[in-house]
Amino acid sequence: MAAPLNAAEPVVLSADSGLVTLVAGATFCLSEATGDVVPGGAQGLFFRDARVLSRLELRLDGAPPSPLSVLSQDAYRARFLLRRPPVPGRADSTLLLVRERLVADGLHEVVTVENLGAEATTATLSLWVSADFADLFAVKEGRSGPGEGNVQVDGDSLVLTAADGERGLRMTATESPTVTPAGFTWRVVVPPRATWSTEITAQPLLDGLGLPPRDNRGKAVETSRPARQLRQWHQTSTTITADLPVLAETLRRSKDDLGVLQIHDLPGDQPVVAAGAPWFMTLFGRDSLLTSYMALPLETSLAQGTLQTLARWQGRRVDPPTEEEPGRILHELRLGPDRDTALGGSHYYGTVDATPLFVVLLAEAWRWGLREQVVHDLLPAADAAVKWMDEYGDRDGDGFVEYRRATDRGLANQGWKDSFDGINDAAGRLGVAPIALCEVQGYAYAAYLARADLAEAFGDQATAARLRARATELRTAFAEAFWLPDQGWFAVALDRDKRPLDALTSNVGHCLWSGIVSDEHAAALVERLADPRMDSGYGLRTLASDMGAYNPMSYHNGSVWPHDTAIAVAGLMRYAHLPGAVELAHRLANGLLDAAAAFGGRLPELFCGFSRDRFDQPVPYPTSCSPQAWASAAPLMLVRALLGLDLDVPSRTLTLRPRLPVAWGRIELDGLDVGHGQIRIDATEDSASVSGLPDGWVLKGAATAAERRPPARPADRSAAPSPAGTGEATAPLGVSPAVR
Repeated sequence: MAAPLNAAEPVVLSADSGLVTLVAGATFCLSEATGDVVPGGAQGLFFRDARVLSRLELRLDGAPPSPLSVLSQDAYRARFLLRRPPVPGRADSTLLLVRERLVADGLHEVVTVENLGAEATTATLSLWVSADFADLFAVKEGRSGPGEGNVQVDGDSLVLTAADGERGLRMTATESPTVTPAGFTWRVVVPPRATWSTEITAQPLLDGLGLPPRDNRGKAVETSRPARQLRQWHQTSTTITADLPVLAETLRRSKDDLGVLQIHDLPGDQPVVAAGAPWFMTLFGRDSLLTSYMALPLETSLAQGTLQTLARWQGRRVDPPTEEEPGRILHELRLGPDRDTALGGSHYYGTVDATPLFVVLLAEAWRWGLREQVVHDLLPAADAAVKWMDEYGDRDGDGFVEYRRATDRGLANQGWKDSFDGINDAAGRLGVAPIALCEVQGYAYAAYLARADLAEAFGDQATAARLRARATELRTAFAEAFWLPDQGWFAVALDRDKRPLDALTSNVGHCLWSGIVSDEHAAALVERLADPRMDSGYGLRTLASDMGAYNPMSYHNGSVWPHDTAIAVAGLMRYAHLPGAVELAHRLANGLLDAAAAFGGRLPELFCGFSRDRFDQPVPYPTSCSPQAWASAAPLMLVRALLGLDLDVPSRTLTLRPRLPVAWGRIELDGLDVGHGQIRIDATEDSASVSGLPDGWVLKGAATAAERRPPARPADRSAAPSPAGTGEATAPLGVSPAVR
């Protein structure tokens, strides 16, 4: 394992690309390690899916200052340390430049010049700026934007406006610069052992109007909006600590990143989580739903915001260009200049899995304490989602949910492996749509059971019985159609002709997680996933190394995705009673933590699937997002799965069956909200204690309550019991049938 990380030290922001990413909500900045935004590439300040600054270059006496380091303790701010190049004949420089940058609905930067010498010094400081207002995806794909618009000097400000007038940027600077259409210039004299500084603000404009100011000049970074929101997130969410340094640091970074990836300016009472920086800083149905599910041990606000926002934009009509259909859950929201031509438009619905995952998250968030009124108000959306699964999702009436894009503008593949070549057979041949993915059948199975649990809790016994019967039918049909007895795994999909696509993929781990798999088939899957063809040593490959389409440097055909491995670990722990399941879960979890250590404690979206035996460090994927939402949430999924932790607030039941790796030592969850108060869990290997459990609660598993107390506050929703059910077919997703 890599050397332990010290959480108290500043984190050096670096990547193989050499770029530094700062992010806060829907705003992010990509720059060089000097802080410069260099034109001609992917760098820039981006706001609401448009690049509002394509050039931001600092010059000292007409030349770039020399870089020293870039430091940051938060994802939304950084300090770029630079110096004046030494004068000829001297080895040392006496002039230090510090660029302190904060991203928050724009950009705020303080440039400080410090004279470390014994004599006064003069300097000419210039900041060259421009904006092309290109759409985010035009930048990502290397396409040219609309070009520079209008530039106007307005006192100490520059106003840059797109040609269509829809978007703009106002840049202001202190200390009386000379302002020209090209930027700002200062001529300064800095006394010995003294400093000079200027504050620069870049404020996006929409239709000529600036956003309401949230961060005023002169205020400390600690009082900025991102800092306040991050503090609030930390104060209201569960604190998770661990003895193992790399686990502790990874969990800390995960919690921080989930805080800064939250979007607070969409309609609704609660934030939603963006998919990831730099290219997916917007609401994504599948990504946001799975991330919110994984983050439930922290708090339910992300789940509430995600569910309410997606319900607001749930499909109402049939519209082929956007692939909207009644009841279908949104795939992605886009706000950039090209939003009307991106895929199917600003609201694109081409996803097959977000709709069942919506129902799954609603029921799980209800169990974890989401208020009854919120759940009740979302039940019509859940019913519309189930109806979509049965009518539009099942295109040919065979009982399986499948996809086929409505026009040639949409995504060809509409599961989580949505690259054009992401679904193939063992020989590498692409599947022909309509395609029924194996994991989507698992999600649908879990969704039927989830809605059945909600129906029973809210007094609708007939709906509960009907949906449980539907789940049982699907489970049986799935085993018959997808299981490959000669290979010992599930086909990744059925194609147009109901031909099984027989590639061995990580998708089967999602099937384990959903509970659609029988014990007999699960035992075989444990063996297949443990094989070196699938286990890279740093996590599960998306595709086995002996398959025809395998490429460890591909996006979906042999790479390792942390969230994918974490879901597989949760699936294995669901079948912890089977031989080898726990051992493999430990191996995968520890491999993922070793990868996290190599990436500085922050798991990226994905990395290459080369074997650990070949390279002693995980190999980065060039365009991987970081921070990325479900990669950030993956360590939380690992902890929950290996703790055997499940919460059922309506029935006042806490389940805790720890099976932690020995090397992890002690894990503590403090301030876990149980709807009637907060509890603390201390766990090591196979034992745990719970303190603060309210009276009337039932504790299941291998834990003992160290302390009980009355509820700290009244329950914020009714405690209607959740049905326990019997047998595997009625266990809700995330709970082992043995526990129920």
